[in-house]
Amino acid sequence: MSQQPKKDTALRSDAQRNRERILRVATVELTLRADAPLSAIAKKAGVGQGTFYRNFPHREALVLEVYRYEMQQVADAACELLQSRPPERALREWMDRLARFAMTKAGLADAIRLVTSAPGGPARPGPTPVMEAAGTLLRACEDAGAIRSGVTPDDFFLAIAGLWQIDPHEDWEPRAGRLLDLVMDGLRMGAPGR
Repeated sequence: MSQQPKKDTALRSDAQRNRERILRVATVELTLRADAPLSAIAKKAGVGQGTFYRNFPHREALVLEVYRYEMQQVADAACELLQSRPPERALREWMDRLARFAMTKAGLADAIRLVTSAPGGPARPGPTPVMEAAGTLLRACEDAGAIRSGVTPDDFFLAIAGLWQIDPHEDWEPRAGRLLDLVMDGLRMGAPGR
C-alpha cells in the first residue's frame, strides 16, 4: 500500500507536466496564429491526442486557459519582484513585464476574440489577477512613500492604456518604455517621500 500514493503522486506530477507543456506550446502557437490547429499544438507539446483532449476538450477551453495561465504568470511576477527589490523598482520592472506580455501576446488576443465572439461562446475572463497584482505593488509603493497616495488599480490601468495602442509588430520597446516612464513620473508626483 505504501507504493500506491507514490505512484499516484508520480502520475499527478506527470499529468501536471504534460498540462504545463501543452500550455507553453499553445501560448507560442496561438500567439503566432490565432487558428493554430490543435493537433499541431499536441504534436509540438509531445503529447498524444488523448492526453491533449483530456486536458482541453475543445479550442475554447485551451485558449481561455492559456489566457488565464499567462495572466497568472504576469500577476505572480509582482510578488517575486517585491521580495527582491524596493517597491518602486519592483513596480517599474513589473510594468515592463506587463508591456512585454501585452506586445508579445497580441496574436493570443486574436485567438481569444475568436472563441469569445462566437454565439453562445464563453465570456472573456477578466484581468483580476493582474489587477490584484497592480494593487499589491501600488500599496507597497504608497506605504514606502514612493508614489502619491490613493492610486487605484483602475487608475493605473487607465494611465497605461496607451500600451495597447502601440503596434507590436514595430520596435515597440522604446515607445513602451517612454510611456511607462511618464506614468512612473506621474505616480511619483506628490509622493510624501519625494
